[in-house]
Amino acid sequence: MSSNAAKTIKVIKGRRPKITVIGGGTGLPVILNSLRDLNADITAVVTVADNGGSSGAIRNYINVVPPGDIRNVLVALSNLDRLSLDVFQYRFASDDSFLAGHAIGNLIIAALSEMDGNNIFDAVQELSQMMKVEGHVFPASNEPLTLNAKFTDGTTLAGEHEITYADKTIERVWVTDTNDPSEEPEAVLPVLASIMQADVIVLGPGSLFTSILPNLMIKNLGEAIRETAAEVIYICNIMTQKGETVNFTDADHVRVLNRHLGGHYIDTVLVNSTPVPSDYMDYVRYNEYLRQVGNDFAGLRQMGCRVITDDFLSLHDGGAFHDGHKVAQEIVNLAFQAGNRKNEER
Repeated sequence: MSSNAAKTIKVIKGRRPKITVIGGGTGLPVILNSLRDLNADITAVVTVADNGGSSGAIRNYINVVPPGDIRNVLVALSNLDRLSLDVFQYRFASDDSFLAGHAIGNLIIAALSEMDGNNIFDAVQELSQMMKVEGHVFPASNEPLTLNAKFTDGTTLAGEHEITYADKTIERVWVTDTNDPSEEPEAVLPVLASIMQADVIVLGPGSLFTSILPNLMIKNLGEAIRETAAEVIYICNIMTQKGETVNFTDADHVRVLNRHLGGHYIDTVLVNSTPVPSDYMDYVRYNEYLRQVGNDFAGLRQMGCRVITDDFLSLHDGGAFHDGHKVAQEIVNLAFQAGNRKNEER
């Protein structure tokens, strides 16, 4: 650990900044793990609109919130030993016909949810205690949600997987209650409280339309984002994504977020400044990625965003990822500043 990180931990022992991170996908656990290393007071609000892979299959079989993103976040914040976490994350081989592709953790989350009367929120809180989780892990909704999209050609589709692979330009997305589409999806009160009480709200990194926006489209959660005094930070993706953000700049990502929220609600944007080497990416392994996100700093500033650029890039395993420690360090610094402003205003 760097000396800067050590200094930050020493400071945070005096006053832990309250950070609420909202999203899903593979990038979220990286940031959460690094924030935990810096001893921040973390709440993770995790998307429940996923109908692909093991999560989707489990949801179809036993009608529970898809558990995959929740599983990865629990592991990122857990203090269990490595072997226990490896067992929790273990995914059965494809030739194990009955359990093919299922992660043990997904099955455990589904079982606890069923034991609690299909109450995924309480199940995750119980599992958080069992896994010695630092911070809070909150499903964005207590009900499974279906992601819907309208495309620029006027057509609509339902389902995260179907939307991503439609190969069309998305105009807008919204969520409906999977079990009862006539019901307005809602976030539970602890989710709303975590947004209102935070020093900063962090969106991303993650798929714009299928990991971040499904949370914000829950009506009372979106209202909390609009009403909170917390600083809203967006971690801009490093690469554009097939089926979602083709040819997007950083400003395009923020425009979509603001359009769905109904105003200019993104305060600060973290942007990677380091180019991804043209011959580095393994586009076979990471076939959802297209090219590096372009910069439009003038566009970001026109929307009233503070832009923070740095070398946030981490290259490994043939892919381009965020450097979790550098991003977390920036978030903690911003959270301290926001917390100090709150205290001065009281």
